Amino acid sequence: MKSRLISFIIAGFLIGALTGAAILVLTAPRDGRPIEISGKALVGGPFSLVGEGGKTVTDADFRGRYMLVFFGFTHCPDICPAELQVMAQALDQLGDKASKVVPIFITLDPERDTPEAMANYVKSFGPNFVGLTGSPEAVAAAAKAYRVSYAKVENKASPADYSVDHSALAYLMDPDGNYLTHFPYGMTSEEMAEKLARLL
Repeated sequence: MKSRLISFIIAGFLIGALTGAAILVLTAPRDGRPIEISGKALVGGPFSLVGEGGKTVTDADFRGRYMLVFFGFTHCPDICPAELQVMAQALDQLGDKASKVVPIFITLDPERDTPEAMANYVKSFGPNFVGLTGSPEAVAAAAKAYRVSYAKVENKASPADYSVDHSALAYLMDPDGNYLTHFPYGMTSEEMAEKLARLL
């Protein structure tokens, strides 16, 4: 009984291996070239937000330059300032190539993050940083386009001191506004700069 079970398992592995090999042979290009996968990542898209001085800012305003986009909020105690600092340091390390990139910080807390508050906040990270806010609906639309999840976390002891839980990825969009790649929270500025340098 035991030997039959072992034989059955081995036969299953062999059938699986042969099936996989057959699929590779049947789907491989005839001229020996590697298979290319095409498609567009469903990350990013049009947005209409508010920048410094109450000026309307859209994604189209950044055409011709790469956008390095991060979502967060100015009252964030650690993740947001840390990631924005990494972005700033990475751009410093790029030298002249940094002029091709616009670092953009989009708030997930439009209730507190006014255009003035955003402008003052991003200046701490560099003169080229752009801070954007907008109506709750406009911010939600931008977050949805970039597949950013976020939720307001109430503070029962002090309602005005609520927090916002959110995903923490920085997105690199090409000069046409298309998604190129993302950078996870925790990546060093050296690692980000190296990856940016390869893609710019």
